[in-house]
Amino acid sequence: MFVMELTYTAPVDRVDALLADHVAWLDAQYAAGVFIASGRKNPRDGGVILAVGESREEIEKLAASDPFTVGGVCAYRVTEFLATKTAPELARYRQQLPG
Repeated sequence: MFVMELTYTAPVDRVDALLADHVAWLDAQYAAGVFIASGRKNPRDGGVILAVGESREEIEKLAASDPFTVGGVCAYRVTEFLATKTAPELARYRQQLPG
């Protein structure tokens, strides 16, 4: 599992100009089963996405395809973690520790 934290690197008006394309990109990742939660940070200086994927490289490649990244208005920080405990609704994403 991955936490994808994005931080705006441009004024919010430039971010908003790309928002419709970003939302379409989010919708495609939800439809593909990659994203399970997302939203804006408060204060609004970026956002957070909770994602599932096979590898860090896959998720970093996905982040590079975000219209916000392509448009030069954000930078991503990707953190991988093992989701060994989840709410019952997220049980299908639960992972085991290696070994």
